[in-house]
Amino acid sequence: MREIVVFSGSAHRELAREICDRLGVPLSPVDIVRFSNDCLQTQLQANCRQRDVYLIQPLVPPTQEHLMELLLMIDAARGASAASITAVVPHYAYARSDKKDASRISLGGRLVADLLSTAGVDRVITMTLHAPQVHGFFSVPVDQLTALGVLADHFLDQDLTDAVVVSPDLGNAKVATQFARLLGLPVAAGSKQRLADDRVVIDSIVGEVSGKRAIVLDDEIATGGSIVELLDKLAEAGCERADVACTHGLFVGKAVERLRDHPRIGEVISTDTVPPPGDWPELRVLSVASLFAEAINRVHAGESISSLFDGVDPTLGPPQPKLFD
Repeated sequence: MREIVVFSGSAHRELAREICDRLGVPLSPVDIVRFSNDCLQTQLQANCRQRDVYLIQPLVPPTQEHLMELLLMIDAARGASAASITAVVPHYAYARSDKKDASRISLGGRLVADLLSTAGVDRVITMTLHAPQVHGFFSVPVDQLTALGVLADHFLDQDLTDAVVVSPDLGNAKVATQFARLLGLPVAAGSKQRLADDRVVIDSIVGEVSGKRAIVLDDEIATGGSIVELLDKLAEAGCERADVACTHGLFVGKAVERLRDHPRIGEVISTDTVPPPGDWPELRVLSVASLFAEAINRVHAGESISSLFDGVDPTLGPPQPKLFD
């Protein structure tokens, strides 16, 4: 492991330190300077020459600031003669900008992928992209991890009698179906129409939820508007209690206020791909550091990443309890 050098920007150093602890390597320091004209400069303060460099930086608010830090770190590693440069981006924020659904609209997901490649990255490791097509935006190899096993382990310790997995929209129904198979549960989905960034309308619930406990699964929760709208529709359909689980718990704007004391929410579970909000101690945060550490280990050793999730993908075999310790 001496050939590995790991750096982190300012987005989520706690996750970076935990990944390094599991790898058994130090988190090398980075000096980030802001000049009087508001320009940033980064300096990697460890030798990178002919070493495999891993840069850990989720794209979380302030997203543009953290994206620029990542690009500058990539450029610094390339200039320092790194043997390879891997961007570890637990949350790829621009994945939502994945299609041209209006005239003269930008495709941020593809643009940011191009920026990372142009800066000099050789590989990207990420988790749960918002849409499958975003994977194809990259001209370098991308290893996409999933937190479904980690989330499933949390619920497998509970009594799941009369529970149902619910997706907030039909687009996420395939992932929700995988999750439901891991738990041995039926699945339902909302029929959602997004009117604005924080305004959605859910017309109906597809599937049987009356008298059941809902486990709502989403890839990302930002403002919480979709979840609140879904809870209202679930109540109309006869489902009064729901737990909420997501991979990327951004909880921006009024999300914490909307979800923390909601009378129909039992618990909210997220992973630590992004820093958790400081004003929500009841939020259950599950660590994915071991997944990223193992992925880095396997990339470095030239081993398979997909086999890390043999028990998670239902096409690869029956679900197994306690997929990850």
